Amino acid sequence: MKLEDFIKIEIRDGIGICWLDHQFEKMNIVSPEVIALFDELGPRITSDGAIQAVVLISRKPDFMAGADIRAFQIEQEGDFRPHQARGHEALMHIQESNKPFVAAIHGACVGLGTELSLACHGRIAASSSTTRMGLPEVQLGLLPGGGGTQRLPRLIGIQKALDMMLTGKQIDSYRAKKWGLVDDVVPQGKLLQAAMIMAHRLIEKPIERKSKLTLAEKVLQSSIGRGILFSQARKMAFKKSQGNYPAIPAIIDCVETGYKNGINAGYQKELELFEKLMLTPESAGLRSLFFAMADNKKNPYEGARNINTLAMIGAGFMGAGIAEVSAVSGISVILKDIKQEVIDLAYQQIWKSISRRLKRRSITKIQAEQQIGNVSGQLTYKNFTSADIVIEAVLEEMSLKKQIIEDIQEHGSDEVIFATNTSSLSVTEMAAHAQVPERVVGMHYFSPVPKMPLLEIIKTKQTAEWVVASCYQLGIRQKKTVIVVNDGPGFYVNRILSPYTNECLLMIDEGIAIDAIDKAMIKLGFPVGPISLLDEVGLDIAAHITDSFREFAAAKPGFVVSDAVVRMYQDGRSGKKNRMGFYRYDAKNKRRGVDTSAYQYFKGSGNQKINLTDIQNRGLYMMLNEAALCLQEGIITSPTDGDLGAVFGIGFLPFTGGPFKFMDHLGVVQVVQRLNKLKDAYGERFSPAPILTTMVAEGKNFYEP
Repeated sequence: MKLEDFIKIEIRDGIGICWLDHQFEKMNIVSPEVIALFDELGPRITSDGAIQAVVLISRKPDFMAGADIRAFQIEQEGDFRPHQARGHEALMHIQESNKPFVAAIHGACVGLGTELSLACHGRIAASSSTTRMGLPEVQLGLLPGGGGTQRLPRLIGIQKALDMMLTGKQIDSYRAKKWGLVDDVVPQGKLLQAAMIMAHRLIEKPIERKSKLTLAEKVLQSSIGRGILFSQARKMAFKKSQGNYPAIPAIIDCVETGYKNGINAGYQKELELFEKLMLTPESAGLRSLFFAMADNKKNPYEGARNINTLAMIGAGFMGAGIAEVSAVSGISVILKDIKQEVIDLAYQQIWKSISRRLKRRSITKIQAEQQIGNVSGQLTYKNFTSADIVIEAVLEEMSLKKQIIEDIQEHGSDEVIFATNTSSLSVTEMAAHAQVPERVVGMHYFSPVPKMPLLEIIKTKQTAEWVVASCYQLGIRQKKTVIVVNDGPGFYVNRILSPYTNECLLMIDEGIAIDAIDKAMIKLGFPVGPISLLDEVGLDIAAHITDSFREFAAAKPGFVVSDAVVRMYQDGRSGKKNRMGFYRYDAKNKRRGVDTSAYQYFKGSGNQKINLTDIQNRGLYMMLNEAALCLQEGIITSPTDGDLGAVFGIGFLPFTGGPFKFMDHLGVVQVVQRLNKLKDAYGERFSPAPILTTMVAEGKNFYEP
């Protein structure tokens, strides 16, 4: 690879404009080969007397998307460190150059993109809403490996730097300027011109930056305050991660080492820990998710038709959420309900969300007005003939769903897709009621829709491929991670969730405390405990899912269905939404401990104790076994879909890469052995799925090694 394959140098008025433009990739990503090119760039700039200063700017829509993650597949320590050390040297050459470098940033500037800009003497960013800066390596189980753990805290302060690095948070250009990460923000059309002006000024003298730290931040930045800051950061990070993400303490170690022992020691610590993290199973799991998500953005189905107008039936919380993610994606939305006040509340909900993005300057005022203008509410089926797809999100009653199908057949176009957002009812039964079952499909969104990343498309044996393809493309447009599953009780996500939550409810019957079960599963790595999840989702929905799952579960050997949530819902408990569930809630819906009256629906009273790992294994292995059964039965067609659905639908231990990747890591032999032990202790419901025992006999994994 030649320098010109990544960087083209143009000289104007003494300024060397380095156009970043990877000739073999859609985005500017940095591989070991590209790192070597930056080694070549330094001497060329230094030796060229016509160049007095340098501007780094991209010809692509984004400045730089970071490192090429494909290069992280190493087998042992020492495989990657030479490349990383070379990158450190190249960035140090830029930092110590007597010719000033200016980073002119637009679009995504993340990972090594941000680290490259940090090595420059000046940074200027475009005001575009697409401009983003950040160090998201922690989301791959890694730390910033290009000096970011040292340069970022010294530029914007330890506290803000840790916040960015420990969360992977990305910030826009205005916040970047407010924090001191960039020196100026200009319209994108003037970016190069402004960068050249800055470069000329830097030839005369360096930028004199005033501290943007608050008084409290300055105290914490002092030698005495740093001890408190690092100690608190470790405590808070552990509380949030439960020790499941080794990259988090490693990042703190690098920053602290740099302040305690000097910046060069910090750089060396970064080199040491980066490669160790690359070899951890947590990083391998998170990187597998990254690749799966990248592939997921490519629609594997053929015949997709454009969806320009969406008709949404039901303007409640779910319907409003689906309408919002569609409207902000540029789709016209007809929002129908039987009550005007519900439509008004939905409109307010959507505008509130759009206004937050406007306030953060993620979008312009014109964009905000266009997005809310895409939504029109109505009480009738007027103009439904213009809809390319109709999505219903009404009550979970089959008769009501069938009535809506009849209404759409009367008022919709001849080619309209009918999609149901049901979480538990049979899509096949709905399709059988339709005149054209090929155009009936499930589109299961998760609550709250604007925040939850997964869309589960459910197809029946009759659903046309072009319908699935069109819905998949719609999901991509709505910025969702999309999986396609075959129809069956609970589909995939609720199918694996139901046995898991059911097992946890059975433990309450045995006398295990409600909060003890939640704490155990959070400790394991779930973002929320299973009992808290029932309250969050709503006991009304949980009761519907339990009823729909009951007949299916009855055929499973030794499976006992807990009907506690059904009886709780019948008694008027809906969970957090009406502040009556497993937990108590105050007037602001803040949780205030276990509602001990919930124990009246169980045989136990919360006074029994069992080993923490027993609680964790009973819940976890019930879910793993059900996921394997879903693959065996063809509910899902690949382990990858199973991993994406579990992680992004219910928060299954992201650091494992998903249930199938996790079973491969554990070893399928170990999974079967553990299930057999649980079967001996708790009954036939833990019998290993036949696919697992077959894989053990054949020595196979879910993924190729």
